[in-house]
Amino acid sequence: MQRRRLLKLGIASAAVFMVVGGVTTLLQPVWQQGRLTPAAREIFSSVARAILEGTLPEEANTRQQAMQGLLDRLDGVIAAFPPHVQAELAQLMGIFVSSVGRRTLAGLQPSWAEASVLEVQQALQSMRLSSLTLRQQSYHALHDLIGVAYFADASTWPALGYPGPLTI
Repeated sequence: MQRRRLLKLGIASAAVFMVVGGVTTLLQPVWQQGRLTPAAREIFSSVARAILEGTLPEEANTRQQAMQGLLDRLDGVIAAFPPHVQAELAQLMGIFVSSVGRRTLAGLQPSWAEASVLEVQQALQSMRLSSLTLRQQSYHALHDLIGVAYFADASTWPALGYPGPLTI
């Protein structure tokens, strides 16, 4: 009986998050005219600082340029996704934009802009290790998007020890 109750709870939770994400996306869109909105950029910027801590340039100006480049590349990455993937990502980001969604799904109390790098890292770790598949998938989506957008720039390759593509 407990397994059925757990499955029902999981299905109900997923349905609630889909509805909340859809409504939030309608009220506060996160993707407009092929670009992330300022609210979505704030989330991705906060998550990127947490994930890329120790990899981003130390100097403030260079760090800001690297973050701007990452967010611009992220626009391109998301624009290349099929419409249904863009819609799912918009729902996820719509949930993260709302304070209830941020607290519930990410487990982050302060706003994305006010949260410290450590607080965001702890929230991401909590999502990664969660027993709820939705939280794990959300973590992996954020992590992978940040990684793809940041390391797509050849200037970041030395941090990975990657010399670049071989000439054939």
